[in-house]
Amino acid sequence: MAFQKWLQKNTNRLMLASAILIGFGFLGKYVFANELAWNLTMLIASILGGLPIGIHAYQALKFKQISIDLLVTIAVMGAIFIREFEESAIVTFLFTFGTYLEKRTLEKTRSSIKELSQMAPTRALFADGREIDIDKVKVGDKLLIKTGSQVPVDGRVYGGSAFINEGAITGGSREIEKNSGEQVFSGSILVNGSLYVTAEKVGEDTTFGKIIELVEEAQDTKSPAEKFIDRFAKYYTPIVLLIAIITWLVSQNLELAITILVLGCPGALVIGAPVSNVAAIGNGAKNGLLIKGGEVMDTFSRVDTLLFDKTGTLTKGETEVVLVKKYGEISENLLTKISTIESQSNHPLATAIVRFIGSGHTKGGIDQLDVVKGQGIIADDLLIGNEKLLTAHEILLTDSQKQSLREVEEKGMSIVLVAKAGQLKLIYGIADEIRPDVKRALTALRRNGMKKMVMLTGDNEVTARNVAKELGIDEVHANLLPEDKARIVSEFKSSGHKLAFIGDGINDSPSLALADIGIAMGSGTDIAIETSDVVLMKSSFAELVQAYGLAKNTVRNMRQNIGLAIAVVIFLLVSLILGGTGFVPNFVNMGTGMFIHEVSILGVILNGMRLISYKNKKIN
Repeated sequence: MAFQKWLQKNTNRLMLASAILIGFGFLGKYVFANELAWNLTMLIASILGGLPIGIHAYQALKFKQISIDLLVTIAVMGAIFIREFEESAIVTFLFTFGTYLEKRTLEKTRSSIKELSQMAPTRALFADGREIDIDKVKVGDKLLIKTGSQVPVDGRVYGGSAFINEGAITGGSREIEKNSGEQVFSGSILVNGSLYVTAEKVGEDTTFGKIIELVEEAQDTKSPAEKFIDRFAKYYTPIVLLIAIITWLVSQNLELAITILVLGCPGALVIGAPVSNVAAIGNGAKNGLLIKGGEVMDTFSRVDTLLFDKTGTLTKGETEVVLVKKYGEISENLLTKISTIESQSNHPLATAIVRFIGSGHTKGGIDQLDVVKGQGIIADDLLIGNEKLLTAHEILLTDSQKQSLREVEEKGMSIVLVAKAGQLKLIYGIADEIRPDVKRALTALRRNGMKKMVMLTGDNEVTARNVAKELGIDEVHANLLPEDKARIVSEFKSSGHKLAFIGDGINDSPSLALADIGIAMGSGTDIAIETSDVVLMKSSFAELVQAYGLAKNTVRNMRQNIGLAIAVVIFLLVSLILGGTGFVPNFVNMGTGMFIHEVSILGVILNGMRLISYKNKKIN
């Protein structure tokens, strides 16, 4: 056991020593013409380089597994037996060097995850300035975050104002202003200002903690390609052993049989799928995408139908004034009075108008307010409400005003009318504003191969169809309850579609779970994020385009790697067995074959690493 630990710790040193000895061997033979130095250095290099391989083969056999290392170990022992010390030394060096490259590559592709872990905060400050270890912070604690510090918890601001960089959470670097009442996330960096925060989630329960946990779990989840390789290797190794034995029995050529064992090692096949998978998940983590494993990546790449929730997904999830029509002069005094009146209501439409006019216009309060249920508000000679309110007070609209009103209604907006002294002054069109990047992103998704897009919403039919028309969505289902959405998802699934559902709320969780791929907005609820397979941390549709393109490219990359690996092994074995027969030139031996084999491993690694820097350009 102690020897095995020593070998594991010093494998790279043994590989380096083997390389140096091989160099000395060539020097001894071709410069000093010393055959003894040549054979001795090559034999020692074979033993030093072969020890780690032999130990790995032995450990696999203890668990009744015939590994690739066993092929190499038998081949090296055979080469030593027939005194082909040069071949055995070069084979062990190239194999251990290939293993070293694989290990280094996987470490590099995991660097995004390491960076995330290192960014996790370790200390926090109580509101009174006392410093504390992050593990001792509890929910409800009052904390102070100063300029340049990391936010140690998920919490709610109760004092101060600051600009925060949420790059660790969203993958973006834009600075966002935070004020009292707003939420902050663990791992964010406070760029300017200071904040007092009440801790709502701590430790592994924070958004940042969950990101690290989910990505680490994702890297350990195997894709169908990796599962195929595991099954393939289980039967492949015994088959190569059998071919080598048959070759030896038929040809009585032990060197040929040993060379078959060496060149039959599918090293590129073993590394091909994992390096693609881990590189892609690392790319996602770096760009604010949580893709929960290789199997998710494979399924997502085959999705042809996209189902959306509307509110909070296609739209921002909060009402905004998106259209204003003015009649006559609109004074600052009138706007102030409108804002002041509407500020005394908690209705979403009133809130939208106050936000649109600007809170700076709100002055004190209005004493005489008459709220008319289902119609609006009356204050002195000012009426704010719907068409029924104006009609009840005999305020008639002109033909052009009626036409404008119908046009706004046809766009699916909610309408607030403002009349003063018996005259219509303003029409406010209020809607849940569509996310600015959605239309361009949906076009890019179609370019990437998405065939059908469907909206599922609890909103009314008119509003839903207007949004769908503007975005080019193929099909609309409106006035739905959560169970209706889940039913429709099941119907699409049973009809043979490979589908993804995108949502952000608790009511979307059943649909997220039922779909082949559930995609949650990062701004959504915890349960939606937990239930989903893909999380868009910036809640941006540009991220969705990146994720879909990344999934397709990852699967394509894996197939390229597997194809290259199998082609190289077939080429080497056919060239070796048929070489010199007149069908194939006799140029492959153990040395040249192993060199080609290791070049194929390097090619597979470099191809997989391209995914680290992948960007979906179709969004542009």
